[in-house]
Amino acid sequence: MKKLFYILQKEFIQVFRDKAMLPIIFIVPAVQLLVLSYTATFEIKQVRLVVVDQDLSVASRELISKFSGSSFYSIIDQVVDYSEAAEFLERGKADQVVVIEPDFGRLLVTEKTAEVQVITDAINGSAASLMNAYATNIIIDYNREIMVKLTSGQAVSLPIHIQPLFWYNPELNYITFMVPGILVLLVTIIALFLGSMNLVKEKEIGTIEQINVTPIKKYQFIAGKLIPFWLIANIDLAIGLLLSYFVFKIPVIGSLWLLFGVASIYLLAVLSIGLVISTLSNTMQQAMFISWFFLVIFILLSGLFTPIESMPHWAQILDYGNPVAYFIKINRMIMLKGSGWSDIQENVGILTVFAIVMFTFAIARYRKTS
Repeated sequence: MKKLFYILQKEFIQVFRDKAMLPIIFIVPAVQLLVLSYTATFEIKQVRLVVVDQDLSVASRELISKFSGSSFYSIIDQVVDYSEAAEFLERGKADQVVVIEPDFGRLLVTEKTAEVQVITDAINGSAASLMNAYATNIIIDYNREIMVKLTSGQAVSLPIHIQPLFWYNPELNYITFMVPGILVLLVTIIALFLGSMNLVKEKEIGTIEQINVTPIKKYQFIAGKLIPFWLIANIDLAIGLLLSYFVFKIPVIGSLWLLFGVASIYLLAVLSIGLVISTLSNTMQQAMFISWFFLVIFILLSGLFTPIESMPHWAQILDYGNPVAYFIKINRMIMLKGSGWSDIQENVGILTVFAIVMFTFAIARYRKTS
């Protein structure tokens, strides 16, 4: 234990001696959490809309007011000629065009039917689907009002009454969904990069040879390298949880002890991966490049931005070896659902096996020669 204590003392002195590194470790993740939580969203707001009103009737103005009154739409222009609206789409100045046909109001009264055309810029397929859904819902709502008017003010009763109930995120706030995942991402970045540059730094400054001739055991040396950054990453996690509570109003519904316990296992796995990368690298540039290579793959397969169920089958198979995916799922379950041990024990078991395997491999990879 004495030898391990001296290694830990040395590591903490090195960390806190580097004044430029401290803000990167503690302040940068907090700033990134605040920025990414607001920007990393698939919500579509302020859709740029051009209206082609060829009717100019009371009915058409009522429909247009439905769009202008929506928080999702911003009407940038209202024209009569369709070709003008098409130019907005071609130049990328509009996202959607609504075309109201001539005699729209008259047809609603006489024929009880009329047509509205919605044209959407579908370069971004997922965004186009959302914008189309927004427009369809607004037109359906307007259609209900027309039906009430045409039936002399008597509301049309539907045979099935639907009342949606949303659990765990009743306001459907995308930030609530993203914050737990981004928090895992930032902790992973800190742990992986610090772990991967750990041994390489000793190689570059020439102290690795001095350490190799000491009577320190391999497991003591690896543990001494891991523990300081394991503590730092847990502190970063605690800072992130405080920000999520006070800034985003997202409390941890489940057990904090359970969350930090799982995080400790997860960080051991990530730091061990970093140390393995460190044993494979001879320079800091090599370590950072390899770390970034694996980090991008881990993030893209984690389910943070794209549901795992929507990925190709081969990608879902690869995801079984992705620790980030397991911890994002666990973190969301504990923070948002209040899940207990029985709900997450299978995923925690996989993470534990992964951590033990990677830690053992890190010890085996480090060749202590005198």
